[in-house]
Amino acid sequence: MDEFAMRALAERQWRDYRAHTPGTYFAERHEQPLDLTQAYAIQRAVAAIRVAAGETVVGFKVGCTGPGTTAQFGMQGPIRGYLFGGEVYRSGTTLDPRAFASLAIEGEMAVRIGSDGRIAAAFPIVELHNFVFRAPRKTLAELVANNGLNAGIVMAADDGAGTGPAPGARLGVRINGRLVDEAGLWPLPGGAEASLDWLRRDLARDGLSLAPRQIVITGTPLGLYPVHPGDTIETCVDGVPRVTCAVAAPTVADRPESRGPAASRSR
Repeated sequence: MDEFAMRALAERQWRDYRAHTPGTYFAERHEQPLDLTQAYAIQRAVAAIRVAAGETVVGFKVGCTGPGTTAQFGMQGPIRGYLFGGEVYRSGTTLDPRAFASLAIEGEMAVRIGSDGRIAAAFPIVELHNFVFRAPRKTLAELVANNGLNAGIVMAADDGAGTGPAPGARLGVRINGRLVDEAGLWPLPGGAEASLDWLRRDLARDGLSLAPRQIVITGTPLGLYPVHPGDTIETCVDGVPRVTCAVAAPTVADRPESRGPAASRSR
C-alpha cells in the first residue's frame, strides 16, 4: 500500500470512528491485507489527523496481554494505542450508548508518568471499547489499526493521589452489582513496570516516547465485557468500588414500538 493509499485509509478510519461504525475496511476482501507495521502506520496517521483537528494525546494503552483478553481475541499481544483527552470521563459519568459501537468495558490499572519518567501514581480505571471485529478472522493488524478498540477511559478525580493499591490487592469488575471477575492488579508477571518497559521500547521504534503527566493503561488481568443500556459498571480494588459509570437507559423515544410499525420494520 503506497503513501497515498495509506493516507486515504487513515481518513476513512477516522470517518468511520466518528460515525460509530469503526473499521469498515476490514469487512472487505483485499489482495494484500494490512500487516502489523502498516496497521501501526495507520494508527499514527489517524492520531495525527485528530491532533491536527485540536485533540490532545494524553497517553497510551497497552493491551492484549492478560489471559482473559488473549483467550477472547485468540491472539497474543502486547499491542499499543493512543489515549485522547476528549475521551477521558470522570467517575460517576453516564455514557450515551449511541456514542459507541458494541460498547464493552475492561477494568484495569493505569499509571501516571512523573517528571522523572517513572511511575508517579497508580490507579484503577474503566476502559471503554468499541467491541467490533469485522474480518472473518481476528488479527492484531485490525486490532492495532482500530487503536486497540479503545473508545475512552473512566477515571477518578483523585488519580494522582498516592502510589496506588498494595501489591497484593485484588482488582475486580462488577456489572449491575454482580462481581463478574477478579484477579491480581497486573496482567504481566513484572507488574506495571513490565507493561511500561515494553511500551517504551515499542514507542521508540516509531520515534515516540512517554512524557510527564501522561497516562498509561497497562492492560487488564481480567476480560472484556459487553455492556448495555441501563447497566452500571464498577472497577473495584479489594471489593471496594473505586471507579463507576453507567450506560444510559433507552428513553421511550428510542424504543422501536414508540415509532410505530414502520419504524420497527426498518431496523
